[in-house]
Amino acid sequence: MASGQAAAKSKLYALNGLFAVYKKQGPTSADVLNTLKIKLLEEAGIKHNPRKRKKQALKLGHGGTLDSPASGVLVVGIGNGTKMLASMLTGSKKYTAVGELGKATDTLDATGSITREEAYDHITREAFEEKLKKFTGDIMQVPPLYSALKRDGQRLSVLLKQGHQVEAKPARAVTVYSLTLQDFSPPLFTLDIECGGGFYVRSLVDDLGKELASCAHVKELIRTKQGQFNLAEHALPEERWTIDEVARSLQPCPSPSNPEPGKDSSQQAEPQDDHEDQENVEKES
Repeated sequence: MASGQAAAKSKLYALNGLFAVYKKQGPTSADVLNTLKIKLLEEAGIKHNPRKRKKQALKLGHGGTLDSPASGVLVVGIGNGTKMLASMLTGSKKYTAVGELGKATDTLDATGSITREEAYDHITREAFEEKLKKFTGDIMQVPPLYSALKRDGQRLSVLLKQGHQVEAKPARAVTVYSLTLQDFSPPLFTLDIECGGGFYVRSLVDDLGKELASCAHVKELIRTKQGQFNLAEHALPEERWTIDEVARSLQPCPSPSNPEPGKDSSQQAEPQDDHEDQENVEKES
């Protein structure tokens, strides 16, 4: 058994690249990363000590936070693959979102408290699809208050939960490559979205509700693709979080032996959007 664990340890520390795991609803993206790390270390016979994070040789990071209630693709960097995560933050992502008309919440999703209720029976599918055109292409978007964005080094979501007053961040440029209405069954509707980095699906749904002279929030969110990783083909479910499965799924680094100077790749890539990322309320999308 000792020789087997020694071989597993050697194989684990030789892994450098990117792969994707399936994040289920509930845990934060950081929780998922921690669970994955514990599983891999235990398989190699290594005791995980979170208090000695910087001294641990296994480097893991994720490429963009998913909200706790969201599920889907979470891209992970291992070893020198953590240096490749920045491209995941800015790259293309795809989501399927179920929204609910007639109710607004403080978090812009179903985890929050209802702040407003409005009629929605005047909204037709045709009117909805017409409004989608306004949110396609290069647009300006105000990030949600409950997000992974920071003020003075602290997440806005944490500050809000502590009772602090938080001002909305200014609108910023984001890109929506495609936006389609897949189902319209009021009060529920389903959107397929392909967007660039920094985009919040929750803000989109909230803005859509306002444009339709009503209100809306996200009821369910699934990230179906991030970069080259899609949900059906690449996202490893938790029962497959093993060293061999990761090795088979790995997209290797182009040049793992050439680390960037001055960067600590043991730290998780910090999303500028979610994301999230993602929650306690780590929100990216």
